[in-house]
Amino acid sequence: MTVLDLRPWRTSRDYRLLWSSGAVSVLGSFITYVTVPLQIKELTGSYLAVGAMGLVELVPMIVFGLYGGALADAVDRGKIVLLAEAGLGLMSSLLLANSLLPHPMLWLIYAVAAVAAALDGLQRPSLDALLPRIVPRDQLTAAIALSSMRFSVGAIVGPAIGGLIAATFGVSTAYTCDIVSFAIALSLLAQLKAVPPPSDADKPSLRGILEGLRYAGSRQELLGTYLVDLAAMILAMPNALFPFLADELGAPWALGLMYAATSVGGLAVTLTSGWTSKVHRHGLMVAIAAGVWGLAMAGAGWSTPVWLVLVFLAVAGAADMVSGLFRSTMWNQTIPDHLRGRLAGIELLSYTLGPQLSQIRAGGMASLVGVRPAIWTGGLACVVAVLGSAGLRGFIRYDDRSPSVS
Repeated sequence: MTVLDLRPWRTSRDYRLLWSSGAVSVLGSFITYVTVPLQIKELTGSYLAVGAMGLVELVPMIVFGLYGGALADAVDRGKIVLLAEAGLGLMSSLLLANSLLPHPMLWLIYAVAAVAAALDGLQRPSLDALLPRIVPRDQLTAAIALSSMRFSVGAIVGPAIGGLIAATFGVSTAYTCDIVSFAIALSLLAQLKAVPPPSDADKPSLRGILEGLRYAGSRQELLGTYLVDLAAMILAMPNALFPFLADELGAPWALGLMYAATSVGGLAVTLTSGWTSKVHRHGLMVAIAAGVWGLAMAGAGWSTPVWLVLVFLAVAGAADMVSGLFRSTMWNQTIPDHLRGRLAGIELLSYTLGPQLSQIRAGGMASLVGVRPAIWTGGLACVVAVLGSAGLRGFIRYDDRSPSVS
């Protein structure tokens, strides 16, 4: 077993600042992530009202994700990250103020969610595009693994803490914790060195966004990562069915464990990810990992013992992390710096749209064939789709040692 590669943390001051700010911010954001639907449930008692959050967030994420990618190629990426973080902190402050009212306003929660999705769409392309500017090329996979570990820990600890705080002390206290996390994150981000764009950088425009889309479509290695990720998420991400699966297995107590299991598997991979820097056939690894994800989800759908379902979900999470590490490495190794922001915006859509569309697919299939068949058929369909990716030779044969890899 190879331990985590800590070279990026040791060699790059800006990476340490970025990682630390993200660790604090992710924890606070996950606290709010579980608090907002809880508050909507308390205000309305409606499943539809809670589910409407996904629709409210989807369009702003798409529009501003693409624009944020173009913006990241035209201005200082560090400034975009800082300003967007400040805006997100302001949104949490509005949620706190609303929660303190005698009658909190539901429409304001939705409005804040939409603006926060837009700010997230603006920020994330700059965050992704910033990494290759502050970390040496040979340390990119290690840096991505460290960042993924941070996210996995936040995805496990944050919801647990958030649910406990909101249920015990109220949603106002939970929102306050998030605001404190933003204050700490901002103090760290403010210390980043300037990352100015090239002097001849294009201004954000529709033409520039289309240029990024054309570039992505012209490179098989990039196209393969997008298609494989979308297939894995849309066809074999059954999170929306977990409450029904827990009831069908007679184990409602296991619902939280089902949601956490994939993050536990992902964390296990990042903690032992030193081996990833020695792998060079990244496209092949993405395809294999996505296939394992599909098979593991099929296993979760077939299984009856709760413990076995959780094991399969953890395996799926580990495979998803492996896929994510090598997808991100391929993006950072092959995309020219002047297009990196725009391509990061496209990448944001590829891993944002999938989970949203998976809820529709999973719910529709479950209504037709039942909960467990909806899960295992989706897993097998994912495997078939991944096998189809073999037709993209530039993707499957990608090797970072090749002279053609920029």
